[in-house]
Amino acid sequence: MRLPIGQSDFRKIIDGKFDFVDKSLLIPQILDGAEVILITRPRRFGKTLNMSMLRYFFAETVDGQPTKGLFDNLKVMQSGEEVLKHHGHYPVIFLSFRDIKETSFASAYQKIYETIIRVYSEFAYLQNSDLLLDHQKDFFRSVLQQKANQAQLETSLLLLTDYLFKHHRVKPIVLIDEYDTPIQSGFLNGYYNEVIGFFRGLFGAALKDNQHLSKAVMTGIMRVSRESLFSGLNNIKAYSVLHPKFSSFFGFTQEEVDQLLSKASLQNKASAVKHWYNGYQIGNSTLYNPWSIVNCIEDEGTLQPFWINTSDNALIKDLLLKSSNDFKSKFE
Repeated sequence: MRLPIGQSDFRKIIDGKFDFVDKSLLIPQILDGAEVILITRPRRFGKTLNMSMLRYFFAETVDGQPTKGLFDNLKVMQSGEEVLKHHGHYPVIFLSFRDIKETSFASAYQKIYETIIRVYSEFAYLQNSDLLLDHQKDFFRSVLQQKANQAQLETSLLLLTDYLFKHHRVKPIVLIDEYDTPIQSGFLNGYYNEVIGFFRGLFGAALKDNQHLSKAVMTGIMRVSRESLFSGLNNIKAYSVLHPKFSSFFGFTQEEVDQLLSKASLQNKASAVKHWYNGYQIGNSTLYNPWSIVNCIEDEGTLQPFWINTSDNALIKDLLLKSSNDFKSKFE
């Protein structure tokens, strides 16, 4: 077997002929969902790979390469014309904040700005569009040249959807991966108010009453309270680990694990693997953590706590230390 350990780019997995679990039926579910969808899941449960898959399905090209053919052997291709007509149909804005874990707002803001510049660079052709006005092209260049101030940067995502619609006459899709990572870092490092203020402006402008938005999907570890971040966003629908919708698309089901073990000729390990790694309840689904399973198979059935050191649990530790004696007693 060739397992895509640590690989979260959908094209690389398909082109590299890796063995992977087909989660492409998530796509029709997203199409049938709310205009703005927020899905929260633990780390290493396949959020980034699924977001990459959505990007390659909805966009005609990614990084200058056509997406046609990438889904030919996947389940989504049996979903019917109502789903397939969306394949390669949209301009797709993809943002990932998963690496923004800075200790100050100034450094976090700089990395956020660099992230937005990379997104704008993907659509640099808009600077030459006959369908954009001169002042719109000037704003586009000001973002690329890092000359926009904070208030202008907070409108950058909204304006990019506007520019893409004007050029393509198709409402774009916005995908935002790990939206909460900078916010968590802000909480732990003393700049929560600054970072939450910035993202309230960025997301509020782009996702609330945006007539040029087709759909937005956001993922994260936790849900930041609606009052602090999503105030007024009445079109957002959040799906936590308690909600049944999308429950089987993040993490491996028993059937999927059995298929992987069979392909790796490790059927004799099934009982031990279940004892070690089964038991995460998301919505109505009982799931395995993908990181644990692929590493276990890669190590020929070795049973170890692979997942335990893949994340920083500082937020949980901080909250527990600051909690009341009553909470500690109930928690124990």
